[in-house]
Amino acid sequence: MAKSTSHSQTLEQLNALLAERIVILDGAMGTMIQNHKLQEEDYRGERFKDWHCDVKGNNDLLVLSQPELIKAIHVKYLLGGADIIETNTFNATTIAMADYDMQALSAEINREGARIARQAADEVAAQTGNPRYVAGVLGPTNRTCSISPDVNDPGFRNISFDQLVEAYVESTSALIEGGADIIMVETIFDTLNAKAALFAIETVFDQIGERLPVMISGTITDASGRTLTGQTTEAFYNSLRHIKPLSIGLNCALESKELRPYVEELSRIAECYVSAHPNAGLPNEFGGYDETPEEMAEVIIQWAEEGMLNIVGGCCGSTPTHISAIREAVLRHAPRTLPEIPVACRLSGLEPLTIDQNSLFVNVGERANVTGSAKFLRLIKEEKFEEALDVVREQVENGAQIIDVNMDEGMLDGAASMTKFLNLIASEPDISRVPIMIDSSKWDVIEAGLKCVQGKSIVNSISMKEGEEAFIKQATLVKRYGAAAIVMAFDEQGQADTRARKTDICTRAYRLLVDVVGFAPEDIIFDPNIFAIATGIDEHDNYAVDFIESIKDIKATLPHAMISGGVSNVSFSFRGNNPVREAIHAVFLYHAIQAGMDMGIVNAGQLAIYDDIDKELKDKVENVVLNLPCPVADSSNTEQLLDIAEQYRGDGTQVAKKEDLAWRSWPLMSACLMRWLKALPNLSTKTPKLRVLKPPAHLM
Repeated sequence: MAKSTSHSQTLEQLNALLAERIVILDGAMGTMIQNHKLQEEDYRGERFKDWHCDVKGNNDLLVLSQPELIKAIHVKYLLGGADIIETNTFNATTIAMADYDMQALSAEINREGARIARQAADEVAAQTGNPRYVAGVLGPTNRTCSISPDVNDPGFRNISFDQLVEAYVESTSALIEGGADIIMVETIFDTLNAKAALFAIETVFDQIGERLPVMISGTITDASGRTLTGQTTEAFYNSLRHIKPLSIGLNCALESKELRPYVEELSRIAECYVSAHPNAGLPNEFGGYDETPEEMAEVIIQWAEEGMLNIVGGCCGSTPTHISAIREAVLRHAPRTLPEIPVACRLSGLEPLTIDQNSLFVNVGERANVTGSAKFLRLIKEEKFEEALDVVREQVENGAQIIDVNMDEGMLDGAASMTKFLNLIASEPDISRVPIMIDSSKWDVIEAGLKCVQGKSIVNSISMKEGEEAFIKQATLVKRYGAAAIVMAFDEQGQADTRARKTDICTRAYRLLVDVVGFAPEDIIFDPNIFAIATGIDEHDNYAVDFIESIKDIKATLPHAMISGGVSNVSFSFRGNNPVREAIHAVFLYHAIQAGMDMGIVNAGQLAIYDDIDKELKDKVENVVLNLPCPVADSSNTEQLLDIAEQYRGDGTQVAKKEDLAWRSWPLMSACLMRWLKALPNLSTKTPKLRVLKPPAHLM
């Protein structure tokens, strides 16, 4: 029976149903097929009786060789109470079908799988008077885009993002042609594979001119609470929420008791509906599943009682009887209410990073940048990638919450270098736990990087320097890849240098991003251009002030947008004098952060503390940064800073107050006593009544 409702009508029906009650998903297709104990000739059927290799185990092929059997299984689940049935297409991509040399059949299998499910759903709907829905399933494939299959080469991949997208485009198109109501990306063990699937789905939606609801379901592989590729539940959600799914949930690998904390976490953080379809227990020594329908329902009813569920079903080992028991148990309880989640930029590596109004300043590590670090450039050129990883690791250890990676150097193949380095970072959990900022002035390098990162990253950067059309095209792709974006204050006339130009360009870009592209405002990060001050050119004296004041304008008029910048630029005229540069950075950041700056690209290991800067130096720097009237007649703030800069020159890493070391020349007893007394203010506040007595005169 042909599908009679439009996709928009289907979505309206689903939303109405989800608001009314917990919706029931079907159970395991594989378990039901195994119960039939099919042999090689059963899998082959008449059409494939002479196929040149064994096909037993290719369950998806059965939609062509045993279509009535597959339809009968769908009907059993529907009569058992399932509102949504999943197509028998879990492995029906060209990639997975290559195991049987059947990749050419992929589109047909997906199309027929959807058609059979559609027919079963419509027939049961006609009998019962209740609509039933078909979820077209896209499985994870048998390859992973985030992990090397070669332990000796962690940067190697046996599948690319582009290959995954191509396969998923074909499967998605065929599922829709066959009559699917929903596209379901299921059993995700590698979030990068899932991002490729979502990219393909969006591409198909553009091609057909309409959108279907999308369901996403990941797999927590063990008690660590992480996917196979290492992501936590919240990081997984942050990576995929950009498609605005109908639901996000978890399935497979764990039994219901073990899955509970992760479903609970999703129910707390997800703006969309939450689904779960756990296994019927854990596999026994024979590969079977022993949890009874009653046992499974007993656990899941607790989830429903606590308001954690919107959609529930079963995975491995579950049968129509399990689904009937679950349905009976949960329908007495109201569905989960969608929570009001505060607007925030939600990034991720292996772990989540949320930047909201309560966040402290976010440090973006700058040293993995061939244009800013001679050491890093040398290591990349010499292909000493392990040592280059140590540079990044040190930044994370020193407090960088995001890592900026830049490969823009004339002698490098930027796209290839970016790909290799990000693939290597993926194999280092102590680095890849934080989000990545993919930094390049070349779009092909940025796009190469986006195809390597399973977390939600930041693109650095896009701008309107080539006009609105190119800007919109790149922003649309950034959104499709699921990344946030740094937007430079740069238009067709060049970089903005004044407060007014910075604010005007950012406002124009914001309106294009939000109103035309549909970009989430919280994923927009403006860089209003930090330029060097104290250069000796009068026109440069107000650059820091213009940046700081533009922050206030942007924050006041462009809701949820954030501010970033390359902090080291401001001190470029003092290159070679690290202590003075650090002082300039600290003073600049002190005022920029107060104005609303959210993050900055910095050397996380070399950030001076504003209050610890020597007062003389701090006063001179503050005059320069804030472009205050020079306190000395016939001089300038730049000249005043230059006059004292040499006394601070050195290779130190922090500009701290000068410590009085005169105590070292005192008698031993006096010296020890004074060092002890100086330490007293740092003692625990649990001893507030401790009195610090003045030492006798002869000890002073």
